[in-house]
Amino acid sequence: MLAAAALVAVPAVPTLTTAFDPAGAPLHGLRILVPNTPGGGFDVTARSTAKALEDSGIAGPVEVFNLPGNGGVAGLGRTISEAGNERLVMSAGLGVVGAAASRGAPVTLGDTTPIARLVEESEIVVVPGDSPIGDVHALLDAWRADPSAVRFGGGSTPGGPDHLATMALARGAGVDPARVDYLTHDGGGDLLAALLGGEVEVAVSGLGEFADQIDAGDLRVLAVTDGDRVPGVDAPTLREAGVDVEFANWRGVVAPPGLSAEARSRLEQVFARLRDTPEWRATLRTNGWRDAWLPGAEFDRFLAAEGQRVAGLLHELGPVPPS
Repeated sequence: MLAAAALVAVPAVPTLTTAFDPAGAPLHGLRILVPNTPGGGFDVTARSTAKALEDSGIAGPVEVFNLPGNGGVAGLGRTISEAGNERLVMSAGLGVVGAAASRGAPVTLGDTTPIARLVEESEIVVVPGDSPIGDVHALLDAWRADPSAVRFGGGSTPGGPDHLATMALARGAGVDPARVDYLTHDGGGDLLAALLGGEVEVAVSGLGEFADQIDAGDLRVLAVTDGDRVPGVDAPTLREAGVDVEFANWRGVVAPPGLSAEARSRLEQVFARLRDTPEWRATLRTNGWRDAWLPGAEFDRFLAAEGQRVAGLLHELGPVPPS
């Protein structure tokens, strides 16, 4: 019901009918919708993408705007309501898949026009810089002794990357996921405030969201969920810590439904060109992201499979944790 309300409650921006610029000329009027609060993974991805598009000359000024709500379903509903708008894309990823699945939303990413999957990144297990939890082994020992004694937080909805990574860590550590004390937050900005304010003791999130606070020493990484250590991060993998878990998050861009074949192709070309620029390669390095390119049709098939995978995982995990 909330998702359906999102389709009508937010005034739609009129569709731009101006034809796309000729191939090779900067694209003007592009807008990127972020379906969560400033500071979250979708927000960082959108703003980094916009800057790289502008700096590379592929696009003129790109507007990035936030429409949080219902774990990303409000932004998804807005995107779908803009049918035919060839100058709007939404920053999307595993979090939106999980939000739609966990809430039983009447809309999914399958109702959009998939443009491209762009990046993958490791999740991190992170604590405040002055936390008494010294390392990942101390965390695991305390958690196994009393799962309810450690409060975890994530910046994504149930079924999103932070939640799924936390529950995978619990299973790998021999902790019953049903006993995990886990609070969801609407994006990395809200999660950061909860972590620094003591609402949660441990956070599981994307590296790019907390990079500045880690560099400043305000946060400390206990472990990364990737199969390999992450360059520039002084923390072991979960496997090095004795937990047989490997997990990665992904993000991309989708457009409203109802685009012409030409309009969809033009948008795909914009992001394909971006992928080959030094500006984008620098963006990947800065945020600790990996190239995970999947263009339109392939991305569409991936989204269908991902929706089924996440729905199955949520069924296995049982009740949805509180927000």
